[in-house]
Amino acid sequence: MADESVQSEASAQQEKEDGDNGSSQKTESRDGEKQTVSKRQRKRLLKQQKWEEETDLRKQKRKEKKQQRRQQRHDHHHQEEEEEGEAQNARKRLRREVTPSSLRLVVDCSFDNLMLKKDVRKLHRQVQRCYAENRRALHPVQFYLTSLGGQLKQSMDEKDKGWVNWKDITITTEHYSEVVAQEELVYLTSDSPNVLEELDHKKAYVIGGLVDHNHHKGITFERAKELGIDHAQLPLSNFVKMNSRKVLAVNHVFEIVLAYLEKSSWQEAFFTVLPQRKGAVAISQDGTAVQGKEEEDSDSDPDTPD
Repeated sequence: MADESVQSEASAQQEKEDGDNGSSQKTESRDGEKQTVSKRQRKRLLKQQKWEEETDLRKQKRKEKKQQRRQQRHDHHHQEEEEEGEAQNARKRLRREVTPSSLRLVVDCSFDNLMLKKDVRKLHRQVQRCYAENRRALHPVQFYLTSLGGQLKQSMDEKDKGWVNWKDITITTEHYSEVVAQEELVYLTSDSPNVLEELDHKKAYVIGGLVDHNHHKGITFERAKELGIDHAQLPLSNFVKMNSRKVLAVNHVFEIVLAYLEKSSWQEAFFTVLPQRKGAVAISQDGTAVQGKEEEDSDSDPDTPD
C-alpha cells in the first residue's frame, strides 16, 4: 500500500510539471526517434513555419509598396512639371502684355580708371540689377552699356560669364557719343541746374557708371559740358526731402525712370525705388513734409552720381 501511495504522488507530480510546461506531444525526429514537444515549442514551430510559408507574400508586398512609391514620385514630378509649365505660360502671357518703350537709357562706363576694384564690383552688381529690372519692367527701355572694358569687363567675365548672352541690351566698347547722335543725348547728373520735368522719348538719357563715394564730385556734369550735350537732374527736390545726399546709385536712377514710365508720377516713382536709408520724406504742394521712410544703416547700394 505504501508503494502504491508513492507511485500515485509521483504520477501527480509529473502531471503538474506537464501542466506547467503545457501539454506535450510526441514527434518523430529525423533519425526516427520519438521526441516530446511542449505546447509552447509547438507554437514556436508553427509560427516559424508560417513565417517561412509567407516569405513570398512579404516579398510581393514589398515589391508592390516600392512600385507604389515610384508611381507617387512620378505623379509628383509630373504635377510639378505641369505647374511649372502653367507658370511659364503665365509669364509668357504677361510678357506679351509688356509694351516696350522707345526711351533710351545709357550707362556710361568710361570712368573705369577712377574706381577701386571693390567699387568696380559694386558697379557690376548695379548693372546686373538694371538689366534684371528692365527685363521684368512693364515698359522696358532701350538699354545701352557703353565704354565697357578694363576692370568692369574683367569683373563681369569672372563673376557673371552669362552676360554675353544678355538679351534686349546693346553692349559696346564705344563711347556713347559714338553710338547716339549728340543732339539726342541728355546726361542725368545731380549737379545740373536743369530739372527734368518730363521724359522725351526721342532722347537718350545717360547715367554715369561711377562708384566713387563722392571723391570725384561733379565729374559727370563736367563731362557733359565738355562734350556740349544737354544735361538735367531728376526732379527729386520737387517731391522728396532727404536726410542724405541727392546722389543716387546707378540702378536707383535706372529703376526710377522705369517706375515713372509705368506710373506717370515722379513722386510714386521715387518712393517705389528709394531705399529706406535715404530717409525720404514726401513734400506737399505747400512745401511741407507729409510722409517719410525710416532710415536704415544699410549700404548695400553705394551712391553714384545720377
